[in-house]
Amino acid sequence: MNFKHLHYFWAAAKAGGIVRASEQLHITPQTLSGQIKLLEDSLGSPLFQKRGRGLELTPEGRTALSYADQIFALGSELEAALGSRGEGARALDFRVGIADAVPKSIAYRLLEPALGIAEPVRLICHEGNFRDLLGQLSVQRIDLVIADEPMGRQIGVKAFNHTLGTTAMSFFATAALRRTLVGEFPTCLDRAPMLIQGATSAARQRLDLWLAEHRLRPRLIGEFDDAALLKAFGGEGRGIFMTPGVLEEETCAQYGVEVIGRAAELIEEFFAISVERRITHPCVVAITKAARGRFHRRRGPTKLAGSQGSP
Repeated sequence: MNFKHLHYFWAAAKAGGIVRASEQLHITPQTLSGQIKLLEDSLGSPLFQKRGRGLELTPEGRTALSYADQIFALGSELEAALGSRGEGARALDFRVGIADAVPKSIAYRLLEPALGIAEPVRLICHEGNFRDLLGQLSVQRIDLVIADEPMGRQIGVKAFNHTLGTTAMSFFATAALRRTLVGEFPTCLDRAPMLIQGATSAARQRLDLWLAEHRLRPRLIGEFDDAALLKAFGGEGRGIFMTPGVLEEETCAQYGVEVIGRAAELIEEFFAISVERRITHPCVVAITKAARGRFHRRRGPTKLAGSQGSP
């Protein structure tokens, strides 16, 4: 396969058409079309098909684009690793996978110390499904996975869990919604509208158990894999939601909500997962050291004013 032809195809797919890509590549549309046709002939499959006046990728084209993305991303990483982008001190690449259930603010707090080490660091973050990230870790595509659950033995990846910290969960609602709640926390959650994490998240599984233990049956309004989207709906008063207690001030300020209660026994955990049993990577060392004492179990009162008519 001719990688020059692959690059032409990749450019056309990214640009959304032959004409626009030819302008970016400074070649004629006829030349670009001809090069892509040679690639299609070598692969034995059409990569584009006509759609009205334009083109769209075929199923084979979408597959080819996925591989091309990886190929050219690796090429960029190779250039960076060999220092071809400039002279001076070469930055240490630190590739991190962040499980999509981890709140972005938590991820930043955990990763920020890596940028403070003595040598220059280039932080490369990938967000995705926990199992998929572990697969990338196993083949050393990434150096570390940040997750809200430890890696289980059943996954079959040779890696090690490093506990970063824990925090209790807090529950939030807008002032208007809070005034409609009946009873003290956590009783006020019963039959109240609630926004919850997606079914596959560790936090959701712990919440389900906690609700069952307290015999609470909130009215589920929505389930969200993305924590920011969940809080956005909560900020509009669509339902009560929970988030790590260490983010209380930030959550209240950003979304205009109030804390209606805290569950000291409902704990969110955060883990760094690496292929190293004994951590030696300087960025991971900085992260684990800084995490000590940054997170803790909130031991404040569980019940807050939340009954109907309360301020």
